[in-house]
Amino acid sequence: MNQPIGELAPPTRLMLTPGPSSMDPRVYRAMATPLVGHLDPWFRGLMDEVQILLRQVFRTENRITFPISASGSGGIEASVMNPLEEGDQALICVNGMFSDRMAVIAERSPAKVTKIEAPYGKAVDPDDVRRAGKGKKIKIVGLAHGETSSGVIHNLDGFRKVADELGALLVVDAVATLAGVPLNIERQRIDICFSGTQKAISAPPGMSPITVNARVEEVLRTRKTKVQSWYFDLTTAMNYWGKERLYHHTPPISLIYALREAMRIVLEEGLEARWERHRQNQLALIAGIEAMGLELLVKNPADRLPTVTAVMIPGGIEDTKFRNQLLDEFNIEIAGGIGALKGKIWRIGLMGYSSQKPHVLLLLAAAEKVLLEQGYRVPAGAGVAAAIRTYTQAETATAVSR
Repeated sequence: MNQPIGELAPPTRLMLTPGPSSMDPRVYRAMATPLVGHLDPWFRGLMDEVQILLRQVFRTENRITFPISASGSGGIEASVMNPLEEGDQALICVNGMFSDRMAVIAERSPAKVTKIEAPYGKAVDPDDVRRAGKGKKIKIVGLAHGETSSGVIHNLDGFRKVADELGALLVVDAVATLAGVPLNIERQRIDICFSGTQKAISAPPGMSPITVNARVEEVLRTRKTKVQSWYFDLTTAMNYWGKERLYHHTPPISLIYALREAMRIVLEEGLEARWERHRQNQLALIAGIEAMGLELLVKNPADRLPTVTAVMIPGGIEDTKFRNQLLDEFNIEIAGGIGALKGKIWRIGLMGYSSQKPHVLLLLAAAEKVLLEQGYRVPAGAGVAAAIRTYTQAETATAVSR
């Protein structure tokens, strides 16, 4: 009971999970810089920089754009609780655990919530949303751009069209997509969008960037009742992140340092280049996975989320044993399935700093060794060879286009 606790010394892992992702060393250095007060004049200037960078990453000029001091689930709560009041109706698209969480949180508001569901591994059809909202006064249509529990991405254009027809706000969960998948708040006319810092942005977990447009600001101004959540009430939180910089709560200052540096790195690379990097690395990973005889949960290539790949666990392989051996021998962490997919899939995240060619090739080689030792027959070197061919084809195509 009296044994002293030693100095903190976490292991160095290659984080290939759906989040958090590994971080650039520059982000670690930013987080280790001196702490200042959250009302310090210098820090108020840094807050301006964070908001400028965040607007560039979101591709918007929205006034209300800031990082909520909470995980992505806090972003969900802020995004649905702020617009919904008694008498409102919400349509929530559900095709996985996190989109279902949006519905569950919305159900705690006074609004009437209808789920439009699709099987895990498939995208929700916008026509189903249209049918569910026909003849009703819908306040919001909500969905996950990328569903990390199943590795599915939605094309947002169809949902924007349906939301326009219904006169509804479009609420988008971009936790798994911001800075890793094409997203443009202005061009795609997204009314409310939130994300998480620990995924494709490659900052530490604990903040949820959010942006809302002028249309939503008007909705908030004309609410008949107060937002049910004090902490996630955007009208009061913006007193701190707005021009006044009035005290609301004490934010995680060191995490904001890290977020600033991570976003600076995102824009240093360029969003288009970053999106393409994520796409190419997933294509190589998929080529390797399929060459090893493994199957993907998401059958339609157009529905595959570039940042998270869901791989079916083959018969005879035990989920936890496989992942533990990857971790123990190679320091590689991937995730298992959650909710309805627990024990059925592995989820491999290629996000931000983690999305690199050497990481893809190392994972495929390590997975081959572990599968062989656990009794699964894999053609020798097939996964790595297929990934290399994919990279070579992409490099050749790029050279020709120049």
